[in-house]
Amino acid sequence: MMRVLVTRPEPAASRTAARLRELGFEPVVLPLSETHALPVTADTWSEAAAALVVTSANAIRHASADVLQRAKDLPCHVVGPKTAAAARAAGLSVAEVGSGDAGQLAGLIAPSLIGRTVVYLCGRIRSPDFEAFLAEQEVKVLPVETYDTLPVDHPGKVAATRLAGRPVDAVLLYSAKAAQAYSALAQRPELARYFEETRILTLSVRVAKAASAVFPGRLAVAGRPDEDALLALLNALE
Repeated sequence: MMRVLVTRPEPAASRTAARLRELGFEPVVLPLSETHALPVTADTWSEAAAALVVTSANAIRHASADVLQRAKDLPCHVVGPKTAAAARAAGLSVAEVGSGDAGQLAGLIAPSLIGRTVVYLCGRIRSPDFEAFLAEQEVKVLPVETYDTLPVDHPGKVAATRLAGRPVDAVLLYSAKAAQAYSALAQRPELARYFEETRILTLSVRVAKAASAVFPGRLAVAGRPDEDALLALLNALE
């Protein structure tokens, strides 16, 4: 049975592990980061906004009750179906649902928001491309950072125990930060033997670039920036 390393933070790691088991793979859960709510209140933004935009379900899950209360009457534009589900569960009014790619969402919503202001629920660590594109289209973006992502440093013995003394066949990487953290982990002298043949499956070209210098020739990029496409890469390895 193929062993697949899951590096994303909880609770997403457990959800991915369950999917892997259903597909006949052996998940090895070793989160390399964790998310923490930031102390943000509704008065973080003072001016009126035309819409709410969200590119991560974590931004909704970590938002305070008063932030969500203030945002609930704004049309909410979300990056994909899973973020849409989190938005609806939080009582937000979902208007546009993207395909899972932040760039696609920005292109979708920009024409109707030119000259207007949007509130962007987001994490402290994020790609600048989404906001930069909207700014170029004369859409004013007010970032409201509801969470931070911090690295998790697993001591060698802890990591080796999680790995159960056996090599990893593939690793799933969802972000550039995760790719950097995995690169450091896989090169640690006490752990390197577990990753000598590991295939690296990434959500996007941007994520792949973060690991390509360390692991040339062992990378594959999902056809779409969503988990279904990422997991589909595993079938090609069998």
